[in-house]
Amino acid sequence: MNLETIAAQQGWGAEEARARRSICEIGKLCYERNLISASDGNISVRLSDETVIITPAGGMKGFLQMEQLARIDMQGNVIGPPAKNSTETGIHLVCYQERPDIKAVLHCHPPHAVALSVAEIDMQMPIIPEMIVTIGGIPTTPFATPGTHELGDSIREVVRCSDTMVMRNHGSVTVGDNLLDAFKKLDMLEHTAKILWLAHTARGGLKPLSDEAVRKLLATRSMLGLGNLNTLENRCGFPSK
Repeated sequence: MNLETIAAQQGWGAEEARARRSICEIGKLCYERNLISASDGNISVRLSDETVIITPAGGMKGFLQMEQLARIDMQGNVIGPPAKNSTETGIHLVCYQERPDIKAVLHCHPPHAVALSVAEIDMQMPIIPEMIVTIGGIPTTPFATPGTHELGDSIREVVRCSDTMVMRNHGSVTVGDNLLDAFKKLDMLEHTAKILWLAHTARGGLKPLSDEAVRKLLATRSMLGLGNLNTLENRCGFPSK
């Protein structure tokens, strides 16, 4: 059955139907890539009418069906047929409140990135050139209790200036123009975490690139036409001097 037929049967508009399908597809991809397990994590897309399609509480992200997803307003109230939205909806609402430019939020539990946060290894450390040039580094936000309001508040300051972050001892949040964009950043985050973990294991520590090397790498951004947020340029997540 094609998407148009499903949308007509469910009473969804084309935009909502596409959002629901993309959430199910990205959920399956994250599950297959071991970036999420069982019912962990949550995924959302903001529609043009400022409502949000979000995964349901307890939904297994690798096996989602489009009709399982909840539609909520920007206050977290469920719209339409009963569907219990994620217990961590606050993460998504904070992202959308602070970043009117983004359309998708992806919260997963990538094991290497979470392990680095548990081990207190800073993913802002400038080591991988491709990361330095693109997104800079990956800030770690303070620990907050999952399923509570403090979780959303714990990322509020960082999401204003970074598209990627790790919540200490918990998981990651990546945001983007669409879900594929948010997934790309998640993929970069966990790939970097794997490299840092392997390097740390091999040599018993990590050595960042010099300030001069970082400066030269950041200087290539204009040549490459990169104007996205970069945490090494805007010092996102770094202590104030």
